[in-house]
Amino acid sequence: MAAAGTCGTGTRSTGSMVAAASTNNVTSFQRRGPRASGADSGCSRLVSIAGTRPSVRNGQLLVSTGLPALDQLLGGGLAVGTVLLIEEDKYNIYSPLLFKYFLAEGIVSGHALLVASAKEDPADILQKLPAPLIDDSYKKECDEDVCSHKMEPDIKMKIAWRYQLLPKMEAGPVSSSRFGHYYDISKRIPQELIETSKWHGFFLPEKISSAFNVESCSLTPGYMKLLQFIQNIIYKEGFDGSNPQKKQKNILRIGIQNLGSPLWGDDICCTENCDTSHSLTKFLYILRGLLRTSLSACIITMPTHLIQNKAVIARVTNLSDTVVGLESFIGSEKETNPLYKDYHGLIHIRQIPRLNNLIYDISDVKDLAFKLKKKLFTIEVREFLCLSSQS
Repeated sequence: MAAAGTCGTGTRSTGSMVAAASTNNVTSFQRRGPRASGADSGCSRLVSIAGTRPSVRNGQLLVSTGLPALDQLLGGGLAVGTVLLIEEDKYNIYSPLLFKYFLAEGIVSGHALLVASAKEDPADILQKLPAPLIDDSYKKECDEDVCSHKMEPDIKMKIAWRYQLLPKMEAGPVSSSRFGHYYDISKRIPQELIETSKWHGFFLPEKISSAFNVESCSLTPGYMKLLQFIQNIIYKEGFDGSNPQKKQKNILRIGIQNLGSPLWGDDICCTENCDTSHSLTKFLYILRGLLRTSLSACIITMPTHLIQNKAVIARVTNLSDTVVGLESFIGSEKETNPLYKDYHGLIHIRQIPRLNNLIYDISDVKDLAFKLKKKLFTIEVREFLCLSSQS
């Protein structure tokens, strides 16, 4: 379904993409007040979309990341029309989990998916998504883990890990109508859910050819092809906010894996002074313009630890709405540090968007760790508590 491989072809030209990005600096999906006539407002129509809810802060339409603890850290969820950038951990072990959670949540919620990768076939990625977890099973997992910590002997000075990010659960089967679900990473999503879902795959080796030439577009062939593919899906299937969908409104979840890696034809990770550093930033600029005028949300994983030019990293951060970094303990001194012995890494909330404003928020929660258990990926808050010993 990708567009033709020249700079001037496709549903819209690259120039029109840039124009859309420059004229749509803020997302338009914001709650409106009730009208005097008593008719339904625009918000009521948007909130009726399965798997969404309005933000309690600004009325922005939100979708779940597939990890309720992360939703809480981001202010309730991921805003429609925005980009979530995941800074990959060093060995790319844990970041794919967040990527899969996002896609699995889309399938369970009935959202449309667009999966793009230069490394793995999107069909294979979907087959490896985690299975929805029944709520009472999740509660049992959490209770057992908390009890194991309570069994430790009390000492005068002790590091306590509080489970503030684990909400109170209600027993019952998983439901597609609720906001945010839990997943069992030890099991695969049922095949019937994949078969009934609507998804689009972009596998770079199948879309690109050696004869593809886009020098005048200042974009690498892979980025250009992907932009055209995303644009076609948004406009042809009615996810464009200015062209309402004929059928019931739905959300398009876009997942892009390992963006900026050499597999995408980008040398930004290979040298400090690369010739195509502007290609990645221009791609993000145009992509964000497309998202701002559509019922879509995007997650991108990127190996930022391989980018040697810090100025490029700063520009990539500024062109993303939400930025979350994963720091794995593997191969570091923290791996043998007793303070972190029960955990696998740290999670850093580097940027939270302040939508429809010129500046962004910074998370107040700084000391976060994650743990990969048999079935669950959990995020926990670490605090130092002084406990008096009993005489």
